[in-house]
Amino acid sequence: MRAHNLALVLHTVANSTSPPSRAAVAGATGLTRATVSALVDDLVAGGLLIEVDPPPRTGAGRPAVGLALTSTGPAGLGLEINVDYLAACVVDLTGAVRHRHVEHADQRPADPAQALAALGRLAAAARLAAEADGLVVAGAALAVPGLVAGGLVRVAPNLAWQDVDAVAALRAVPELADLPVTVDNEANLAALGELRVTGGLSNDRDRSPGPTDAGPSGNSFLYVSGEIGIGAGLVIDGELYRGVRGWSGEIGHVTVYPDGRPCRCGSRGCLEQYAGQEALAVDEPLAAAALGIALSAVVNLLDVPVIVLGGAYAPIFATLREGIEAELRARVLTSGLAPVTLRAAALGPDAAMRGAADTIIRGVREDPAAWLRRSA
Repeated sequence: MRAHNLALVLHTVANSTSPPSRAAVAGATGLTRATVSALVDDLVAGGLLIEVDPPPRTGAGRPAVGLALTSTGPAGLGLEINVDYLAACVVDLTGAVRHRHVEHADQRPADPAQALAALGRLAAAARLAAEADGLVVAGAALAVPGLVAGGLVRVAPNLAWQDVDAVAALRAVPELADLPVTVDNEANLAALGELRVTGGLSNDRDRSPGPTDAGPSGNSFLYVSGEIGIGAGLVIDGELYRGVRGWSGEIGHVTVYPDGRPCRCGSRGCLEQYAGQEALAVDEPLAAAALGIALSAVVNLLDVPVIVLGGAYAPIFATLREGIEAELRARVLTSGLAPVTLRAAALGPDAAMRGAADTIIRGVREDPAAWLRRSA
């Protein structure tokens, strides 16, 4: 019960529009003031909450002290390895990015051990920088462009990885040996990062309402990550859909042109051969058309109301948009009834590592009792 109540109080403070008082938290949660006061004391002592000055009060009586998430407590370390870069960032409990570093280099010539060792050095430097700011890194999460199961990167075609234990490789770095480390698909983590920041909401100014359009479901969307490979994360009613084996979202290997260009996966005509970052640099109109064909199939099958373009697509969204929307209008059966909302990712190319860091922060927020035990 105490663990549940700690999470309830922390959640209430985190989601308040202004710093609430203990009395306001008690009113919002239904807990007694004495219980809330004791729980808040524990959360303050554990470095999860801070007391802040109350706003000016015009009425009688002393204004109550407010509560807010601390920016100097636990933090999440988000890591990403992709075909042409390595990245690391540190995000504090409030969601603010405290450190960020991207190292551009082609990872295809490196074997998994070399690539992960280089990422480990980047991660160690990020952790040291965070600790110098008074933060405590609660854990690390790694985003990879491949299929992940049981903590293993089962296959990452564009890196030529198969059955790689990325977690063990990172924890072999001395500065990371004591950290909990997880690994997940980069598009899934990017979708979670986008969900955290925007809730998946569309910009109404970008919409073309149809005759019976009641507006998209704000927290259901398809996130498409455009890098050298292409992945997707599907969020339905605020929850990431992973598929039965956790391998959903491989939109880059949807066939858009049968008997087309050969793909690294062994098939032909895959989307990423026409709309991946390397193909995009050669022929943007063809990339937009290919994306539109693949996305139309997804919408027809799953009735997704919002499509978010991230990674390399986000900065050039304006140039891709017309070609994609033309295909959506021509190919989606319900386009005249409820047009799909297409928008650029709010987090741009940082979405995967931001989403990775956020999984650590979310874990602390959802189970503060475990963090208090760990930090005691």
